[in-house]
Parts: sequence; structure tokens; C-alpha cells
Amino acid sequence: MAREPIDHARAVAQHEDYEAALRRLGCRVERLPDAPDLPDSVFVEDAAVVLDEVAVIARPGAESRRPEVDAMAAALRPHRPLAFIEAPGTLDGGDVLVTPGRIFVGISGRTNAEGVRQLAAAVAPHGFEVVSIPVTGCLHLKSAVTVVSLPPEGGSYGNRGGRGVLVVNPEWIDVAHFAEFELIEVDPSEPAAGNVLRIGDVLVCAEEHPKTRRRLEERGLVAQSVPAGELAKAEGGVTCCSVMVTIDRF
Repeated sequence: MAREPIDHARAVAQHEDYEAALRRLGCRVERLPDAPDLPDSVFVEDAAVVLDEVAVIARPGAESRRPEVDAMAAALRPHRPLAFIEAPGTLDGGDVLVTPGRIFVGISGRTNAEGVRQLAAAVAPHGFEVVSIPVTGCLHLKSAVTVVSLPPEGGSYGNRGGRGVLVVNPEWIDVAHFAEFELIEVDPSEPAAGNVLRIGDVLVCAEEHPKTRRRLEERGLVAQSVPAGELAKAEGGVTCCSVMVTIDRF
């Protein structure tokens, strides 16, 4: 993306709106310590991949971002066993799309094949298959595709869509990898709208993508919007600013 100045005050206000939306949906929001010397650290998703059984601490592809993972590891250690991506592997959490039993990982400018191999080794004991996908049209895999609905436990949506429903920009990613899913394409005028955050049965969408939100709602999905335009200038989406952790005792 061509860079343009970010209005800091507006970005802070939008982030506060985002946190408020998460709280309304029943989340407890925990902030990591401020890190003003790490300007990309607001995009906490890239620092870890959290499953019910394990948290994999990433090794970001941008060297300047690698100090971010220490705070994330400290935050997750009370809740999960930790595994770590080690050199020469690189992995950004934004390249990792988790679906039931299968994890898709983008091979991108930030995530390499060794990072994918290490992730696969960390999650294999928990029954996950890892599938790698080349990413060339955008920064991260989840810039182009995210989960919007999963089948009921033990059930399916039929032959096509049996593994769930995804929203996707087919111009940015090869959708042939998702043949077992039902796909909802973004409105062509909103190329970045493939990034939505699913919390329970509600989708959090960027308010800058109203046409794609309508497409989701026409499929019977429940969506709400938050302002996200300033962080989008740094190629951030609504999944980027949080790491979701299910805690049984909460």
C-alpha cells in the first residue's frame, strides 16, 4: 500500500471504540504494556497463535517487530503451555487462519516455510493439519480471508461449506484452497473487507466496508461495525488488534 500519514488522535479514538465493542460482546480486555518504541505493536495478532491447547509465540518476519513477542508470551503464560517459533523460521499471526482441525498458513513476505513447519510440529499433537498457501496480493493471509461461521459441533453445512463459511477477496488469494468451505466474496469496491473478527455468533467489521457487511447480513449473519480507517493505513484490520483467548474460569 502507498503510505499516508496516520492521524494519531483519531487512531487512538478508533482503538478505544474497538475495545468498547469487544467488551459489549462479553470479552474481558487486557492491554499489554505500552511500547511506544514499537509502533507496530498495536497489531498484537502477529505475536501469537492461540489454540485451546497451546499458544504458539510467533517470530515476526519484520526484524523490528521481534521484541513485541516478550510481552505477549508473559501475558499468555498463565493461560496456556507455550511453544516458540525459532530462527530461521518466521511467522506472523496474521498469516494464520484457524478452522476446525485445519490451520491455513500464508507463505508471505512475513512468514516462511520453516515457520510453517515449526507451527505444524507444535499443533500436530492436538490434531491439527497445517496447509500452506502462497500470499502475494496482500500483506497477510487474513487480509484476504477470515472465518465468519462454523458448522454446529458434530454437524456440517452439507457437501460444500461442510467446514464452515469464509469471507474472501478472490483477487488476493487462490480460493481453490477453500473448496470445502462456503465462500462469501467481498464487494469488489472494498478489497480489504475480507478481514472480519468473529466473536461467538457476531462479526465485527470495519465500518468502512458497508457493502460487504450487507452481503454478510443477507446470508443471515449478525454483524456490527467499528471505525478502523486510520489503522487500515498501516494495513491493519479488525483481527489485527487483538488475540482471543478462551479462559474457562472467566
